[in-house]
Amino acid sequence: MFSLAGKTAVVTGAASGIGEATAVRFASAGARVVLADRTDASVLAKELGGTYVRTDVSDESSVAGLLQQAADDGRVDILVNSAGITTEAALPEVETADFDRMINTNTHSVLFALKHAVRYMADGGVILNVASLAAYVGLPTYASYAASKAAVVSLTQVAAIEYGPLGIRVNCVCPTSVDTPMLRAQPGGELEAALARTAAPLGRICAAEDVAALLHFLAADDCPQISGQAIAIDGGATAGFSIGLLDRLAASADLALT
Repeated sequence: MFSLAGKTAVVTGAASGIGEATAVRFASAGARVVLADRTDASVLAKELGGTYVRTDVSDESSVAGLLQQAADDGRVDILVNSAGITTEAALPEVETADFDRMINTNTHSVLFALKHAVRYMADGGVILNVASLAAYVGLPTYASYAASKAAVVSLTQVAAIEYGPLGIRVNCVCPTSVDTPMLRAQPGGELEAALARTAAPLGRICAAEDVAALLHFLAADDCPQISGQAIAIDGGATAGFSIGLLDRLAASADLALT
């Protein structure tokens, strides 16, 4: 069940975080993995029996070249668009250059992949985009990041409609904060992780391997009817207020009353 044997899977952002965890999981499920990143992932690719292709996902020709190279010995069966960056700024402080950088890396990369992957995908291909919970739950100081990821959700829906007749399924996942090197490097990363744990009824932050498991589920032929979806992976945070959050609010209220 959920075998990826005989499949060629291209994973962007594969040098670390969600991309790395996904490449490892897909390889363990039998896929031939093509790891794409600006950072050298050749050692990991060799360990997984795959290939590393240096790729700048914000450059259309680089993305087109990646897919062409990945399909040289056949076709591309699975594409995971995981590469992304983040920034934080309150709306009055948002710099146009930073906003454009978010769009170029997080959104244009997905557009380029959607444009060029289809020619290498036969019936049964799968495209998976990594968006974010921020795409549909407002978070202060994340305007640029949230906008770039909301666009990914819309691109996913349109692609699912256009590519459905070709037998290609297109979905995206929307994780809450994920324990990755990118989160740890953020100035407010520690606070964000604490907030994510408090807001989630399950009481823990999402691991990169958790997201990789969902991507594996969506990539497998066992799920032929799931397409056009934006699936949250958030420990239950969007279900409502967690008990942990309510306890903290109640404690704060008691302190305020005294």
